[in-house]
Amino acid sequence: MEQALLQARSLIESTVSLHRRSTGGSTHLTRTEANAIGESLDELIGGARHSVSIALITANDFTEAVSRAMEQLLPGFPPAAGRAQDRSVVVRVLCAADAVDTALDLTQRLCGLDPEVRVSEGELREALVVDGRGALVRSAAHGQGGNAAMVSELAVVRALDLLFAGAWSRARPLVTHLGLSPRLGAELAQSILERLQSGHTDEAAAQELGVSLRTYRRHVAEIMRELGATSRFQAGVRAVQLGLLSMDR
Repeated sequence: MEQALLQARSLIESTVSLHRRSTGGSTHLTRTEANAIGESLDELIGGARHSVSIALITANDFTEAVSRAMEQLLPGFPPAAGRAQDRSVVVRVLCAADAVDTALDLTQRLCGLDPEVRVSEGELREALVVDGRGALVRSAAHGQGGNAAMVSELAVVRALDLLFAGAWSRARPLVTHLGLSPRLGAELAQSILERLQSGHTDEAAAQELGVSLRTYRRHVAEIMRELGATSRFQAGVRAVQLGLLSMDR
């Protein structure tokens, strides 16, 4: 599936060719120059209602354009004319193994959307699929200035959506990829993280959890060490980035 995503452009072009023959020449593929990718992403993401699936390979102009366009979906962002203000959009970020830091930066900027991140060991093509109705696939030129293809033909978009779903199902959750201890997902660790996030004092948190102050502080120290955090605030931010906590808590 990962290889299929890598070859997504070939799938698009072959499917469009078949579609053109069956419809007498009409097509729903638009090539987008590098300097217009941001505008295309704004339009595509701005209309999202249900889901946005993103495949990233590195930090570059495409990643930055995606991040800016995704800010339209953040709570409190003024909606464009004719677009709904209250939207519950599921955001999935699939990244290459060497792009984890890039994915973390993106999720920090978009933490209000509570994105989920998984890591693929296979090669990926930079792409984005919205609601199964539209997609953008970056060209093989992964550096600055690569062009892209905007796709609106439903058969092609659905094929890309299925390819992404396949790669997603085979990818590892970010927490697993980073080798974090399973105990971070345990009920006690979750409860402690929630109290760190909400600003509870150690005394109040320990009393609520029914443990001694010394035991509570030992657990906090272990959690911070697991998360690589140097402060309790950073531990809370890191937990949100990794999907251990929701911003809604």
